[in-house]
Amino acid sequence: MKIEQSVEDYLETIYVVSRTEPQVHRADLARRLGVSQPAVTKAVRKLKDLGYVATEGMHIFLTESGLSRAENVYEKHITLRRFLVALGVGGDAAERDACLIEHIISDETYDAVKRSLAESGNEA
Repeated sequence: MKIEQSVEDYLETIYVVSRTEPQVHRADLARRLGVSQPAVTKAVRKLKDLGYVATEGMHIFLTESGLSRAENVYEKHITLRRFLVALGVGGDAAERDACLIEHIISDETYDAVKRSLAESGNEA
């Protein structure tokens, strides 16, 4: 589970950075994830082996399968954070907890969370 969580954290971070920056660099990931540059290099190598990213020089790009997985993780994160805030959880705690829950939540439970948000008018 730990390796899977790390893969998803990297994919989500690459996705988030790519939404605001024209190119994603290893330094961006190291800074945002609070890890060393060598750790990023190792993770990017693994993501390439899994077919989730491609690199061109210093730039990192999500492949089609990487983008799909990253969007899925990001959507879960946003939806879970919104759900926790709707329950009355403070913003910082909701952010931290959503980041943890997004990796382990079952499809059944996640679907129930989305239905609950929709029924309460807080569309997911």
